[in-house]
Amino acid sequence: MSGSAPYAGDWDNLNSTVGGRLFEGTPFAQPCYTKGFNSPECLAVRSSYLDEVARTNVPGAYIQTQWETCQTVEDDQSLLDSTNPNAREPALPPRQCRLGSVPEHFIDIQSAEDVAAAFQFVKRTKVPLVIKNTGAGVQWGEAYAFAEANNITIVGAGSDRSVGAAGGWLQGGGHGALSNTMGLGVDRVLQYKVVTPDGQYRIANDCQNEDLFYALRGGGGGTFGVVLEATVLASPQVTLQTVIVSFTPSTARTRELWDILADNGLKWAEEGWGGFSASNVAIWINPGSNKDDAAKSMDPLIQYGKRLQSEGVEGAQTVVTEFPSWGTFFNTFTKEHVAVVGSSLALASRLISKENFETPSNRSALVSALLAADAATPGLIILISAPSSFPSTGKTSVTDAWRSSLYHVTVVSPWNWDATVEEKRGHYSAVSKSIDHLRKITPDAAYVNEADVYEPNHEFAFWGKHYPELLRLKEKFDPDHLLDCWQCVGWNPKSSRYGCYLEQPSIPIIHEEL
Repeated sequence: MSGSAPYAGDWDNLNSTVGGRLFEGTPFAQPCYTKGFNSPECLAVRSSYLDEVARTNVPGAYIQTQWETCQTVEDDQSLLDSTNPNAREPALPPRQCRLGSVPEHFIDIQSAEDVAAAFQFVKRTKVPLVIKNTGAGVQWGEAYAFAEANNITIVGAGSDRSVGAAGGWLQGGGHGALSNTMGLGVDRVLQYKVVTPDGQYRIANDCQNEDLFYALRGGGGGTFGVVLEATVLASPQVTLQTVIVSFTPSTARTRELWDILADNGLKWAEEGWGGFSASNVAIWINPGSNKDDAAKSMDPLIQYGKRLQSEGVEGAQTVVTEFPSWGTFFNTFTKEHVAVVGSSLALASRLISKENFETPSNRSALVSALLAADAATPGLIILISAPSSFPSTGKTSVTDAWRSSLYHVTVVSPWNWDATVEEKRGHYSAVSKSIDHLRKITPDAAYVNEADVYEPNHEFAFWGKHYPELLRLKEKFDPDHLLDCWQCVGWNPKSSRYGCYLEQPSIPIIHEEL
């Protein structure tokens, strides 16, 4: 909850209604500003500043720290140095502890009645309300441990253990390295228990509240209600055939790697492979193959890795192995490939269509665009996580472009605590220009949870033909727009709650359909 204007008595009454679980919001790094830099409280913050799990346990902390700040106002924040959290400078006078974009109040939700009370309160007082899931529910790292203990497979976030299992990840689509053959999160969710803005507790599945179930299967988090529980499909434990090639990158080596990936992209997708790649690594996994077939399928990549080793390329390694389960793979490798934690960054993404892989000229254009984007904003990640081999039920609301894509590509541009407003604006412009190399050659589609904050034509890019129906359902379930979030279905871009967002950069977007 933020932007409050109610009387103190209103807050007291709300606190009483929710069982004393209304708390004031505080920035994660507040103790370093108010209790002394060497205080025990600040030392605890400094030691965990770059820890994703620690951040999810604090209501006022976010994985990417720009969401703790008011980006339009200099120094309206309470941050530490993401490159060295033990540096004193960010907390030295005249800088003061400021709330930034951290909400002034939080409710620790324990029941449907708590949610109904919050909705009633904001409807009466006009206090903006947002939903913060991660830290409140089960995180994928915990879910994977449960799956391992029970010899099952659940499909979740590809490399980040702190992502919430039932929040925005799931409601926005939810992709991972197993999605090619086992589907997106929205393909595998069986039921939601949710409180809608009218205060009603509803069960949404294929048999009841089917339209709400559809909306929650891709329409985005924080839009249609507060999800208290999600039931997802579990599959038998799978054995993963795994191929990893890594090396010290150079433009020529990266181009050759990505050429191999592009040349074999359609074939590998049909054979069940998924994974990740960056300029210096390719990690491929297959839950439905055996050692011999996997080695034969992946031979072009394996031979490339062995050649780099024979040439003495620094850091060159080739790993061909088998894991008994998703959890064992996740615990071994993906911990080295988590999202940036404790830093501010601009992010943009693009879904890459199968059409981009169908001809030599299309593949060449794709690899050139990937290299150009990575050169513009180093750190590009190719996520081979589209459900390209998983049949759609036709009952989800994510853009249908997910079904005709092979890659989901992300680019980032980070900044530190002392960036100026103009520098921040420059980073947003940088990622938008970077991903434009891919916008020019792909259909108009991006993943809502990892998109450019200023995504052009976002309604179509995120939801395609589903947007009109999602907008109708937004009006049905939230006619008073008690829930509103940036570029979400039915959002109000003129709302005062967006005062800390920078204005949209004036970037010409050139788009061509293949």
